[in-house]
Amino acid sequence: MTGTAGAAPGRHGSQPPAHYVALGDSYTSGPLIPRQVDADCARSDRNYPSITARERHVGSFTDVSCGGATTVQMWQAQGTNGPQLDAVRRDTDLVTVQIGGNDIGFGSIISTCAGLSSTDPAGNPCERHYRAAGQDQLSRTILRTAPKVARVLRAVHARAPHARVVVVGYPDLLPDDGTGCYPSVPFAAKDFPYLRDTGKRLNLMLRAVALLNRAEYVDTYKPTVGHDMCKAPGDRWIEPLSPASPAAPAHPNALGMQAMAQALMQRLDLAR
Repeated sequence: MTGTAGAAPGRHGSQPPAHYVALGDSYTSGPLIPRQVDADCARSDRNYPSITARERHVGSFTDVSCGGATTVQMWQAQGTNGPQLDAVRRDTDLVTVQIGGNDIGFGSIISTCAGLSSTDPAGNPCERHYRAAGQDQLSRTILRTAPKVARVLRAVHARAPHARVVVVGYPDLLPDDGTGCYPSVPFAAKDFPYLRDTGKRLNLMLRAVALLNRAEYVDTYKPTVGHDMCKAPGDRWIEPLSPASPAAPAHPNALGMQAMAQALMQRLDLAR
């Protein structure tokens, strides 16, 4: 999707980007959030890049985020969506990147942990499953994903050497205090803190990779604490596995996208 808006200055008098490219997975694209503008990629025109582009009066905006994308899709086509990096040009001056969740297997982790919860609802069957070999498989997978994300950032810099590159972290999916809400969210009670910590480790890795590769980092976890998928429909910004608002299961709804956009715009308001 490409949109064009006027070139009015942004907040604090900063010059709006001339060409903004959004790269990412479904946490960027906004599946099922109205209005969907690309069915193949489950992309909404109310996702956080689109909100940011409108509110910051970006000159030219290209959103190639796509549901299910991994770092591989930065270089390889995904259905009708071309390689995402192809959207980055030499004159691009802002690139946001939110990737890595599918590299560690977000979807399979959720389905595995939900499936195991009935075997020991008060225990931690999911954690035991991923630590059965003596080491935490998810921590290892996060570490193995770090060089993949670093390669993406190096490629962005090579294609757009003057761009401001911003890595966007993932929001808070589960209660930050470690409490559970089984069976509303069907994870065993003691797996909630384990899965919360896994999400935090992923974000910590993304922050470190951004720092080491001349990119900025946007924390979307802290601004979404208290609005996780265990909260009541009127309070949550992340939908549970049976959504009540238009959004994919375990994904941000429209309010979550607005919160992520605000976090991104606050970062853009700061000097580089």
